[in-house]
Amino acid sequence: MTKNSTGNIKVAFFLNLCFTIIEIFGGIWTNSIAILSDALHDLGDSFSLGLAWYLERFSAKKASKNFTFGYRRFSLLGALINGLILVGGSLYILSKAIPRIINPEPSYAEGMFFFALGGIIVNGLAVLRLKGGKTLNERVITWHLLEDVLGWAAILIVSIVLMFKEIYILDPILSILITLYVLYNGLKYLKKTLFVFLQGTPEQINISEIENKIITIDDVQSVHHTQTWSLDGEQHVLTTHVVIKENISQKDIIMIKEKVKSLVSHLNIQHVTLEVEYENEKCELK
Repeated sequence: MTKNSTGNIKVAFFLNLCFTIIEIFGGIWTNSIAILSDALHDLGDSFSLGLAWYLERFSAKKASKNFTFGYRRFSLLGALINGLILVGGSLYILSKAIPRIINPEPSYAEGMFFFALGGIIVNGLAVLRLKGGKTLNERVITWHLLEDVLGWAAILIVSIVLMFKEIYILDPILSILITLYVLYNGLKYLKKTLFVFLQGTPEQINISEIENKIITIDDVQSVHHTQTWSLDGEQHVLTTHVVIKENISQKDIIMIKEKVKSLVSHLNIQHVTLEVEYENEKCELK
């Protein structure tokens, strides 16, 4: 996490909040369920962005006696909450849009057109600020904003159609299609976030491959109880027990440790803990 990361989230937060306020009045004015649904969703986004901004800054704090690994997982907490809001907001939008298919209501197409242009510009700028974010928090937020851009693009197209044809059912249909797409991606990122929270093995790390490489190091007899998990989806932790030959020197042990750390350095593992055991030593965890 960097200062640039928190700065990007800050800009996205204020852009989103200001436009959400305008959007609520615009939805009422145009009588568009698609715009009102998006306004409600953007209100949730604003809360999510504000929370993410705070937690991203908080996660930069150094380790303490209460949080010995540091505060990186607070950023992950932001991603979890944002994912839940994304899913919950999508379900609420569906509950409002589906009845409009049965009883379509007229919408002010010209007003929808101009609000759609504004939505594409504002949310597009926010996406550009967060593009390439590395933490799960940033990636979930980017999906929040990207789906808004796609939604506004669709509203723009529908508003143009409504200027020439009074097919008012297009408004709720559009809202449902966008929301289903958002719900799918929201659930996908929520699953990834929960996987990290439950200390699942990072997808780019293969435990068997790591152990096989460690065994090739001189004086290493075997490897067991290798575990790995992620702090925030970006920085990882690795612990393992390495069994070595009897009577090797301290210098050789240090060399083994350095080689193990070198073997996993490309996997973004920031915390490596090795338990060195001798051949005849009993391990309670084996």
